[in-house]
Amino acid sequence: MLYTVCMSMINIPASKQSVQAYEARPKDTCRGAVIVIHEVWGLVAHTKDVADRVAREGYIAIAPDLLSDTIDITAAGALQEDLFNPEKRNAAQPRLRELMTPMHNPEFGVATLGKLQACFDYLYALPDAQQKVAAMGFCFGGTYSFGIAVKEPRLKLAIPFYGHADYTTDELSAIACPVRAFYGENDAQLIQDLPELTQKMNSAGVDFEAKTYPNAGHAFFNDTNKFAYSQAAATDAWSRALTALRTYVG
Repeated sequence: MLYTVCMSMINIPASKQSVQAYEARPKDTCRGAVIVIHEVWGLVAHTKDVADRVAREGYIAIAPDLLSDTIDITAAGALQEDLFNPEKRNAAQPRLRELMTPMHNPEFGVATLGKLQACFDYLYALPDAQQKVAAMGFCFGGTYSFGIAVKEPRLKLAIPFYGHADYTTDELSAIACPVRAFYGENDAQLIQDLPELTQKMNSAGVDFEAKTYPNAGHAFFNDTNKFAYSQAAATDAWSRALTALRTYVG
């Protein structure tokens, strides 16, 4: 059963400034809540669509805007297809790296986790959410799904799609929820790092499962990216993500 959804833009109070977010709510029921964390392209229509899908399954979903106050989202988005197009990738990469330079400032990471904490606190306080909050993220958002799992022990579930997890075993031991991660086998750097991450997660005592899809690469879930999207991988990953939400959130 899919639920009817109400959508709106909201402002979530935070320590330094409010966080603008897209919110999708099921009208008839609520199983819990999910923070949907966007790719490096910002809060675009695809991310809002994912939030809508989550809400149609019975969860309050919010997708915060984490980048528009830091980088030129429009300029970055214009490079998206070029970055995945083999014929244009080499020209696009240095332009994108220049645009993304502010994100490498350590203060950016602290601020971004602060915004996600504000989103978590907002959802955790909603009576309808029943204090059951998960995080799901993609690329940049996958990385910060790991990040909020490390930071917030009340999180019920983390679902990172092709995210980095640059943490020590001791840091990962702070994760108190299951982590269900998804990767494409052609995503070379992440696949190279996955065995070490798995070992660290096991040593840290984290309930960690990683699913890798053949013939898929980075951003395989993004159905607006004709160079990256893999329907088979995306369909299976979505089914597994929903199973995890039902199991660990409600």
